[in-house]
Amino acid sequence: MHISVKSHLCVYLVNFDISTKVAIFANSNIVNNMVGKYKVVTLCGSTKFKEQFIETQKRLTLEGHIVISVGLFGHSGDTEVWTEGTKAMLDDLHLRKIDMADEIFVINVGGYIGESTRREIDYATSKGMNIRYLE
Repeated sequence: MHISVKSHLCVYLVNFDISTKVAIFANSNIVNNMVGKYKVVTLCGSTKFKEQFIETQKRLTLEGHIVISVGLFGHSGDTEVWTEGTKAMLDDLHLRKIDMADEIFVINVGGYIGESTRREIDYATSKGMNIRYLE
């Protein structure tokens, strides 16, 4: 049976935690060849700016970037965020998304940067990442 390298890699990674997967993907020739010409950008900002997240994701994608965004908009109606333990998990998950990126793009409508976003900016800064802002 023939298994493609990409399929084999995905199956192989099932048994690893997320930080190990990120390290393997970051050092993988397969991934480097796939995304070598595309910058990976993680969006950060308050989820109350849902429309701006969607607009920015679309614009950056059309500019030729791979865009990683939030999965839920807690401040825009996705109430699942506020169940016990979920917000902390999502905050940590977003830091892992930052680990996968070349840079972050901050959705700071009206200059607003909340506590979670400030933590994400500080994290990206500690990693030496480029940070761009909507405003």
